[in-house]
Amino acid sequence: MGRLIAEKEKSREEERERGGGGGGRDDTVLVPPINFSMVEEGIFRSGFPQPSNLPFLHTLNLRSVIYLCTEPYPRENLEFLQTHKIQLFQFGIDGTKEPSVTILSNVITEALKVILDVRNHPVLIHCKRGKHRTGCLVGCLRKLQNWRLCSVSEEYRHFAGSKWRATDLRFLETYDVLPLRHCLYSIIYRYQGYGSNKRRLIYNDENVQKPRIPSV
Repeated sequence: MGRLIAEKEKSREEERERGGGGGGRDDTVLVPPINFSMVEEGIFRSGFPQPSNLPFLHTLNLRSVIYLCTEPYPRENLEFLQTHKIQLFQFGIDGTKEPSVTILSNVITEALKVILDVRNHPVLIHCKRGKHRTGCLVGCLRKLQNWRLCSVSEEYRHFAGSKWRATDLRFLETYDVLPLRHCLYSIIYRYQGYGSNKRRLIYNDENVQKPRIPSV
């Protein structure tokens, strides 16, 4: 009797490994990275993904990752991106010291160009903790979306928690979105609506239209 039970249990285990039994149920526990959140449809933010977070990231069907640290990307994470054909954009911002406003503005602007190109969506933005560098980039995106400064600051503080930095808030206040808007005006694209509150960039060789970034 004990042998029969053992054989049945072994058979069930083999079925689970093949994806059978229980309707192909997958018992993998999906764990998101720290500070993970959706920014907009197709845009996500988080802290640095650990190996245990990679199965969760796989469910997002990412096309690209924006990495805001200066350190080389870990080998295991890089292999994950290569396996799933996810493009890595690294914009190194030193988190241990305050960069000059000019350098930070230039880096943020280049990163925003990647975010605004929907061919890179879904995209994950991350730094080490998903607080300061990621918060500044997302905050500048919000300014480009015509968010009020108080709302931009509130979102930044929400993710930064007690570690919020006055220098980051000053940067968000002074970051000028007009040069980027002018740059966008020169790109060949148009907006296409998908539902009442959704806008997508659709590239087209024959249509040129000024952007209408949705306000909040």
